Amino acid sequence: MTTIGEIRKAREIGKTEHGNFIWQACADCGKERWVKFNNGQANHFRCRSCDRKIRSNYRGGRIADPHGYTRIRLQPEDFFYPMVKRGGYVSEHRLVMAEHLGRCLQSWEIVHHKNGIRTDNRIENLELTTIGSHIREHHKGYQDGYQKGLYDGHEVRIKQLEQRVTLLESENVLLKSLQPTEMR
Repeated sequence: MTTIGEIRKAREIGKTEHGNFIWQACADCGKERWVKFNNGQANHFRCRSCDRKIRSNYRGGRIADPHGYTRIRLQPEDFFYPMVKRGGYVSEHRLVMAEHLGRCLQSWEIVHHKNGIRTDNRIENLELTTIGSHIREHHKGYQDGYQKGLYDGHEVRIKQLEQRVTLLESENVLLKSLQPTEMR
């Protein structure tokens, strides 16, 4: 049995890093755990869960993934935990649909955002579909858009960037004309 204040080498307690660790209780909740020990004191006084609660950037287990979706952290005892993909997180739109249906979603079930806004997770904006029908609908939408003369927005963005480049070039010409002659 380990006692509070006991110090051990990292390898003795199954850690892969080097150095010493101290058995310490969290200052907030009292949870006991091994903490890195440097220069006569512990590196952390709170456990990770308590530390997350007081950090200024903690969002209550909500993160934005690189694809623009909101992900929610679930605890292992949560009813919808089987839907978790990585690190205890599940996509919010899938969680909203699962809660609406009262069951976990299967991996082959797709939740589609009707308006295309990935952070708009209202149930009236979500639609449950399969992979095949989801792909067909997106493809059909692109075909319909091109037939109507609509584009994917790249041309508008290119025009904006061209205008910006023109503006910057004119600013450069103006700045060069204002510089003293010996600096040119």
